[in-house]
Amino acid sequence: MKEPSKPTYHLTFDDAVDVWLRIWAGEYQHRIAASYDVNQGRIADVVRERLHPGSKRAALLKRSA
Repeated sequence: MKEPSKPTYHLTFDDAVDVWLRIWAGEYQHRIAASYDVNQGRIADVVRERLHPGSKRAALLKRSA
């Protein structure tokens, strides 16, 4: 019997900052998720600030620099 697949990658705080920058650039969540090999829900968690709180602010600072 085949074992269920496990997540292959966990988003880091730096990844979450990059997610914000890509969202603001107009990229779709499902494409961002595919590039990290994660479920689209993890990207949504970043956007809803459930995962890696503070990443939006860090992205704003990085964007304005």
